[in-house]
Amino acid sequence: MIRVAEAEALCLALVKPSGAAEAVSLAQAAGRTLARAAVAQRAQPPFRSAAMDGYALRDAELAVGAVFSVIGESAAGHGWRGEVGPGQAVRIFTGAPVPEGADHVVIQEDVTREGDRITIQPNLGNGPNIRAAGGDFEAGFALDAGRALSPADLALLAAMNVAQVEVAPRPRVALLATGDELVMPGENPGPDQIIASNTFALKAMVDQAGGEGVILPIAPDRRDALEAAMAEAAQADIAVTIGGASVGDYDLVGQVGEALGMQRAFYKIAMRPGKPLIAGTLSGKPYLGLPGNPVSAVVTAHLFLLPMVRRWLGQAAVGPARMTARLGAAVGPTGPRTHYMRARLEDGIVTPFERQDSALLSVLAGANVLLERPLGDGPREAGEAVPVLLL
Repeated sequence: MIRVAEAEALCLALVKPSGAAEAVSLAQAAGRTLARAAVAQRAQPPFRSAAMDGYALRDAELAVGAVFSVIGESAAGHGWRGEVGPGQAVRIFTGAPVPEGADHVVIQEDVTREGDRITIQPNLGNGPNIRAAGGDFEAGFALDAGRALSPADLALLAAMNVAQVEVAPRPRVALLATGDELVMPGENPGPDQIIASNTFALKAMVDQAGGEGVILPIAPDRRDALEAAMAEAAQADIAVTIGGASVGDYDLVGQVGEALGMQRAFYKIAMRPGKPLIAGTLSGKPYLGLPGNPVSAVVTAHLFLLPMVRRWLGQAAVGPARMTARLGAAVGPTGPRTHYMRARLEDGIVTPFERQDSALLSVLAGANVLLERPLGDGPREAGEAVPVLLL
């Protein structure tokens, strides 16, 4: 068995960024990964603008009791084009261009107005309540390639006057569940069968990471059927099998993979859950043989499959998000394998669930982190700092 860090490195070595790009509109770009830098066509804001509703005037003349003549109005989308002179003010609204000659916006609550004259009141606040041109970003500001686009990024790109972006195509990830014991949801399972659940979690994870998860029909435990199914999976950008990777009489994935020319990078990892994992290439495509137990499949996908998807997309940060938290309860030693315990993180305190069986989907669904316990780690007391992986 190899260690987790070595397995992570070997899995990433199986994948190269595609380097391809396709243009999509901003409305279609959520979650996509920039393949080319996106460059701002203008500054934001493109002009000095008012940060508050009020009156634009000369700061040097500002004093309690000072009186100004209102000579115009500047509204968002409809600026006032003149120049503010001595003793003059322009009514202005938030987001509107600040006229030439003015360098202070007095908020409307700090003045009284009678007709076209305003008087500065004693409750005068601080200023200048003006947003500088380019105060958010200048023309030429760029979002670099390799960035996975968030909703905030889309707003930023729109403000940059970028109507479409070049993004990496979504890698197709074939998800092949194996085993005579499996039937799809909605079917009528026999007395010795269970419902296939892993592929639905894995597809959602792949899709959320920016790929396209493709669920293939369940492959039965027959060599000919499994060979045909794995050959089909190898037509995708990344091929994944679920189950059949252990050493039982009906665990045929490794044998069939070798018959198809699989180049194995490793088999078995010193971790739990998820020890019986195969990684390599199948027909030249990156390949993972995930364990069949539901929790094992999901945990190993977080650690190995999703980083491979992100690497294919060209993202810079590909590993699972980690942080440090405080233990909410004492835990025992880990032994010879790294243990990824299902746990809840709340207010900086992480508490593992008592039941850690790798078949318990209800526990997995209640977890929001994995408590990472390194192999050979000793017992830990409540309050100690420990690493966690965000789910």
